[in-house]
Amino acid sequence: MSTTRSRAQPLRGKPKRMASRPRRQATAPRAWQRMLSGRRLDLLDPSPLDIEIEDIAHGLARVARWNGQTVGDHIFSVAQHTLLVEVIACYRVGHVDRRLGLALLLHDAPEYVIGDMITPFKAVIGDAYKSTEKRLLTAIHVRFGLPRELPSEIIALIKAADRSAAYLEATQLAGFALAEAERFFGPAPTIPAALVHDYMIPWSASVAEGRYLQHFAKLADE
Repeated sequence: MSTTRSRAQPLRGKPKRMASRPRRQATAPRAWQRMLSGRRLDLLDPSPLDIEIEDIAHGLARVARWNGQTVGDHIFSVAQHTLLVEVIACYRVGHVDRRLGLALLLHDAPEYVIGDMITPFKAVIGDAYKSTEKRLLTAIHVRFGLPRELPSEIIALIKAADRSAAYLEATQLAGFALAEAERFFGPAPTIPAALVHDYMIPWSASVAEGRYLQHFAKLADE
């Protein structure tokens, strides 16, 4: 007895669609930094209320100058560099008042968030870095009672002292020849040899942080 296989019947009507998964909403990239103080600092719109000197000191004491390419058991930190710049400026002008002292102490303060980027790389990145740095520095100035824009003579003094500090660091810590350093940073500053010796031995992070905060407290009491 023969049997006939039944053919598959074609589907009738429209095929059912699979239920689509709900789309995830795109989230904006995180543009804020959580600080040890508990503050949350927005890099795109930094508020002076979210800035604490303890966070600045802690961060700068752990940010390396020269991308860490310096001799010594510790990095040469931005905190130590900042205090060296203040010493050089003091010997240039003879007296540093509270406003100038704060301007010097805070001149590299944005780097507690964005790090110390070497000059050649800043040139590669261009305005993106500079604009972020500017926003942060403005908020820092407001937080500690400085004008948003410093007077031109103070800016000039800070830059001159900064270059002199760079000369010392370059020749004694970062492997530059004297002529090479002078070409990039100008001549060596005139400060006592004992101070040069003190500042050219990289401090530990805890020492750099402590000395930075001590100097801030001294300025705050003036």
